[in-house]
Amino acid sequence: MDKTITLSIGERFHLKRGKDHIAYAGMSSEDVFSIVQIKTSGYRGYSWNLYFPKRKQDVTIDGVDLYIENVTPEEIRVRVQ
Repeated sequence: MDKTITLSIGERFHLKRGKDHIAYAGMSSEDVFSIVQIKTSGYRGYSWNLYFPKRKQDVTIDGVDLYIENVTPEEIRVRVQ
């Protein structure tokens, strides 16, 4: 099941049932982008930024494979595999 999503800065997406949420946090520099991994448990939540080089296309977050199709300072397009 491949699904392509586009996230603007601050938008979040639930990876799969039983998995974490992600949000796009923009680009910290010209060559680095950031995805926030968000884990919730009841009323508690934890999140952390993951930083990747702009040229990186294959990313795995919480056991879910993601293919980065395009990244700009304003948005990211990701194919969830």
